[in-house]
Amino acid sequence: MNGPIDNGPEEPGPPADRDGIRNAPRIPAPRPAADDLDPLPRHPHPPPSSHGPRPRPEPFGSDGAIHSPEQHGPPERVDRPEAREFAESAESPDSAEPAEPAEPAEPEHRPAHPGRPGAPEHTDRTTVPPEADMSQESGSGAGTPSHSVLKSLLGAWALAACSTEETAAVEVHLGECAPCADEALRLRDAVGLLHPGRDLDLDPLLRFRVLENCLGRRPARIPVPEWASPYDSETARLDALLRDFGESEWKAPVELKWFNGTRLAHRTTTVSGVIGHLLTVDGLVAGALGLDDPLGRGAPHSPTRRTEEFWRNEAHQSMDEVHSPWRDQSHALVRTVSFAGRGVAELSVSYGDFSLPLRDSLLDRAFECWLHADDIADAVDYPYDPPRGSHLNRMIDLAARLLPATLAARRRQGLASPPKELVTAGAPGRSLRLEVEGAGGGNWYIALDSPAALGSPDHTVAQVALEGVEFCKLVAGHVSPRDAAAGQDGDREAINEVLLAAASLGRL
Repeated sequence: MNGPIDNGPEEPGPPADRDGIRNAPRIPAPRPAADDLDPLPRHPHPPPSSHGPRPRPEPFGSDGAIHSPEQHGPPERVDRPEAREFAESAESPDSAEPAEPAEPAEPEHRPAHPGRPGAPEHTDRTTVPPEADMSQESGSGAGTPSHSVLKSLLGAWALAACSTEETAAVEVHLGECAPCADEALRLRDAVGLLHPGRDLDLDPLLRFRVLENCLGRRPARIPVPEWASPYDSETARLDALLRDFGESEWKAPVELKWFNGTRLAHRTTTVSGVIGHLLTVDGLVAGALGLDDPLGRGAPHSPTRRTEEFWRNEAHQSMDEVHSPWRDQSHALVRTVSFAGRGVAELSVSYGDFSLPLRDSLLDRAFECWLHADDIADAVDYPYDPPRGSHLNRMIDLAARLLPATLAARRRQGLASPPKELVTAGAPGRSLRLEVEGAGGGNWYIALDSPAALGSPDHTVAQVALEGVEFCKLVAGHVSPRDAAAGQDGDREAINEVLLAAASLGRL
C-alpha cells in the first residue's frame, strides 16, 4: 500500500500543524440536535474576569476560512479569490508563528452549554436565583417583593397558603397599600363563604330528605301511605338521637309534663322510661293491626295504666332491652300499614276512654314521639328541631278537630259553661277562630256549643292567635293555658274554655 490514496475532491481543510503535515482529513465533531439545547438562562452571566482564561476564538475567521482549534493561523487553502493573497502571505517564514487574537472585551453571546463546539468556555457558572425576580421593580429595597408580586399573593394569603416570609411581606404591604387591603378583605370574606362552619351532628331530617329524593326518582313498589309518613319520620328522628347515647345518657332524668284537667302535673323518669312509655302506648296500635302487644294479652287499654305497668315491671331494663324492641315495633307498624292497603286507614284503635281511626292514631303517636323526643333532648342538652311544616300542620289539624268533642266532655264534667246556642247537626254555630302562625300554621274554626256543629267564619265570636310549636306544647300540657295565647280578641269566656280544652288533650 505504497500508492497514494484517492480521497476524492479536495475540501478546504485545516492548515498545516507544527510538524508540517498538510491536507490531513478533518472529522468534524458531532452537532447536537435542537431538542438537546437547554433554554437560555433568564439572567445573563456577568462578563468574564480579566484574570480568567481567555475565550477560545471562533472556528470561522473574518475571511470565511476554517481555523483549527489547536492552531489559529490562516488556512493553507482558500476557496475565494479575494482570500488567496492572504493565504500566500501566511506561508512565508515571517508568519510561521500565528499571532494570538486580541482578547475580546465582552463575548457577543453565551450559549447554554459552553462545552459544545463554537461555545466559549466560562469558569464562572454562577446563576441568579429565581427569588431575584421578587426584587422590587421600583428599587424601594433590596429583596422586597414588588407590588405586582404581592398582589398576586393575596389569594394564597387569604387561604393561609403562603410561607412565613411571604405572609410577613404581604401583611406589611397591606398596611401601606389601600387597594390591596380592600382586595384582601374581599378575598378573606370569600374564603369564609367557601368554608361555612358546621357541627359534626347529622341533620335530623337528613334521612327523610334522602328517602324523599330516592322515592322521587324511583317510586317504591309498595310506598308508605301519606298519612303514615309523619309517624315514620318522627320515629326515625328519635331513633337517630338514641343511637348516640351511652349508658350515662340512657339513665339521665327526664321530666314528663301533662295537664290533668285542672292543673299541670309532672313526673320524673329516665330516658329508658320514656322509650318504654312510647313502646307500650304504640302497642295499642300494634294490637289493632294484629301484631304482638309488648305487654302481652290481657293488658289494659288505658295509656296511663299501660305505662305504669311497664315502669313497675321493667324498671331496670338496659338500653338495648328497650331501644331495640321499640325500634322494631315502629318498623313493623309502618311496614304493616304499607302492605295493608287503603282500607286499613279507618280501622279503629281503642285508647280505653276514646278511640281513633288508624290514620289519626298514627298521627297522634307521631305527635307524642316528637314531644317526648324533645323532652329527652332537653334532658341531655341536645338541640332538637320540630317536625317539618307539612307534618306539623297535620298534627295541629288533628288537635283542632278534637277540640269540640273535648270541650263537650269538659261540660259533662262540670268544667265548662253550658252551651249558649244549640243548632242541628251539620249546621254552622258559634265559633272561635284559631289562628296558628309559623311553619305548619293556618286558620281553623272551632265549634263552641256542640261537637256536631260546624265552625263558620260568619259565626265567629272570638279569636286566638298562637305560634305553631307553642300551640302543640299547649296541647301536650307542657305550658299553662294562661301563658300560651299570644293574641286574644272577642268572648273571653269562650277563649278560656277553648285553651283549657286544648291543654286537656295532653296525657301521660
